[in-house]
Amino acid sequence: MTGPEFGEVRRRFAEEARSERPDLSSLCLLVGAEADGALDEAGMDAAQVELDRLAGQVPFRPGGPRSWAVAVRELLGERQGFCGSAADYQRLESSLLHRVLQRRRGLPILLSVVWIEVARRAGAPVYGVALPGHFVVGFGPRDDPGRQVLVDPFDGGRLLSGRDAELLVTGATGAPPDPEMLRPAEPVDVVARILNNVRAWASARPERSDVALWAVELALLLPSHPARLRYERAQLLVQRGEFVAGAVEMEEYAGLVEVVDEGTADRVRREAHAARSMLN
Repeated sequence: MTGPEFGEVRRRFAEEARSERPDLSSLCLLVGAEADGALDEAGMDAAQVELDRLAGQVPFRPGGPRSWAVAVRELLGERQGFCGSAADYQRLESSLLHRVLQRRRGLPILLSVVWIEVARRAGAPVYGVALPGHFVVGFGPRDDPGRQVLVDPFDGGRLLSGRDAELLVTGATGAPPDPEMLRPAEPVDVVARILNNVRAWASARPERSDVALWAVELALLLPSHPARLRYERAQLLVQRGEFVAGAVEMEEYAGLVEVVDEGTADRVRREAHAARSMLN
């Protein structure tokens, strides 16, 4: 491995995630370093410099939220060519910030990270909006939904009307949007969703259990995470032939859930016993 050691990457990731003001680009680049052994310190610095460079090309204080949205779209979507396509969902690199900056292609949430980080550096009031099934970007005061302007970086930064946003949510959930869905997403929540995407990519490719494992282990370092991730990690360990470690993790998970769900705890303990028996 030419980049930072895995243990050091995880230490820094956990430290940044639990800091008072987690830095979104730093967290995303540490995810990239975990995934890509070729991403070294110089590569992470280069990615930050590229975000700074792009921010320097945004017009100085173009106006209100809509003017900011148009200015950033003209730079990133039109001049720089950042956008996405259906094929990007098949690529792990579509979830890695340094590769998205190189390719100008990625998943909606990673393209949104580029929009957020470039616009933030330029002084825009900007944040992520975690719509169900599709991540977008909001411009405007964080505490004034009435002035919010939404853009879709996956579609080159297209400005979204209220009807457009409603259709995105309805298409994903079958129900109209709840105003809560439009609230700003915090950096740690964005990274948790990115790791969920990585796990989903890996789950469709059993031969990439290595990717699923590191994505779960990074998610477990976030300040808040579902207890079920412990069980998911245990299953991956067993799948990868680490039977004892997986069984121990299952038994610990069973101990956590038995106070609320004895049936699940019993089932998981049976799985742990079966994992140990694979050693015979």
